[in-house]
Amino acid sequence: MALDEAEHRLFIGCRRKPMIVVMDTESGKEVTSVPIPEDTDDVFFDAKRKRIYASCGAGFIAVIRQIDADHYETEAKIPTVKLARTSLFDPKSGRLYQVVPRHGDSAGPEIWVYQAQGGES
Repeated sequence: MALDEAEHRLFIGCRRKPMIVVMDTESGKEVTSVPIPEDTDDVFFDAKRKRIYASCGAGFIAVIRQIDADHYETEAKIPTVKLARTSLFDPKSGRLYQVVPRHGDSAGPEIWVYQAQGGES
């Protein structure tokens, strides 16, 4: 889960039907949902860029753009590695750190770093 305090929105990553559900924290009602790749684990809200990042074990990071408090759209599906779903977003640096399990010819697990670009408001 991730929270947008300014807009009173809670973002919940769901696995059974892969999506981000957007809830209004004042009314408790579902506002909308956005489909994402399967097997989400970590969800973060980037308040500076008005984006939601969801690490998905299907091998993608889903980037969802907040148009306004009630409207969202998929901005990107960044390919990663299957089962790479554990991550941490640092809002100060705008970096998302993702733990990537051993894959292909890699010697072991790795940490991949992504830098958020543009969208500053």
